[in-house]
Amino acid sequence: MLKKISIVFICFLMAFCVGCGEKEVSVDSSTVSSTSSKDKPIEKPVYYTNLLTGEKNLSEEVAKNRPVAIMVNNISIAQAVQTGVNKADIVYETEVEGGITRLMAVFQNVGAVGRIGTIRSARYVYVDLALGHNAVYLHCGQDPVYCAPHLKDIEHYTVDTGNIGKRISNGLASEHTLYTEGNKVYNTFVKGKTVKNSNTWQKFADEKTEVKLTGGAATKINVPFSTSYNTGFDYDATAGKYVRSFRGKTNKDYVTGETTTVKNVFVLLTPISKYSDNYHMNVSLQGGNGYYFVNGTYTPIKWSKGAANNSFKFTNVDGSELTVNQGNSWVCIANSSIHVGIQ
Repeated sequence: MLKKISIVFICFLMAFCVGCGEKEVSVDSSTVSSTSSKDKPIEKPVYYTNLLTGEKNLSEEVAKNRPVAIMVNNISIAQAVQTGVNKADIVYETEVEGGITRLMAVFQNVGAVGRIGTIRSARYVYVDLALGHNAVYLHCGQDPVYCAPHLKDIEHYTVDTGNIGKRISNGLASEHTLYTEGNKVYNTFVKGKTVKNSNTWQKFADEKTEVKLTGGAATKINVPFSTSYNTGFDYDATAGKYVRSFRGKTNKDYVTGETTTVKNVFVLLTPISKYSDNYHMNVSLQGGNGYYFVNGTYTPIKWSKGAANNSFKFTNVDGSELTVNQGNSWVCIANSSIHVGIQ
């Protein structure tokens, strides 16, 4: 009898202890969960400065990479099949042989861009422009007389169907059909190549400041590179950007259909003449006068570059450093003899 009572008593104690244990664990679990939910910090993404635009919108890895400069076909019939240009941080445009212009699109985050092209050949002046950014330079072919020897001064690669290039039918002759892809460019030629310094391309205003210039209104800009090549920019007040056009026709991306827009427009005036072969163009990058346009306003400026590895330096006419609005830029380098149309 006593044995049975002992067994019952022991079972009672075990049940009581287990019940107490369950209750205690339940209370502690609730407390920990509440505290953890309340005290856990919300992680915000960290962005780094794009040295070409002044904007904080890049990952640390991309911000530290060297930029890439890509030659883009700008002959009139091929402008309709241009793509990726509107994603560039800086676009340079200047005269090449025959009165036409060619573009060099510079990207910091090229991996985020889709199709880019069409790709064309290198010229001497563009090698200097790419060197000024310590950029990796991509092209398809080159001027064999003046540019070819200069390519040894820069890290450059040929884009073609044998590597990251692809001929895509667009209704034009084969020479106007070569494209590449931004992610292929990044993974093949750019990834892991670190920029040498942390200086921004220009002195940029802070992100909350919209720069207004005192030279007057500039809602329409016309840059006549030659008698047959006129690049225009019309200010879209709603977007706060300039819309690029050619001979009065708005430029749009061939793949996305997006209008090509730009925040900052620079027109740099300089002597341009033919080399001794009486064909290829010699574009001086020593310095001179020019104009800066932003937010429907403009101001005269002074500019200089000098040595091939130097970047551009822009100043106000009085010599003080120019403050540039954050955002992408289009740089027209035109003959000092032209008249820039400003309305």
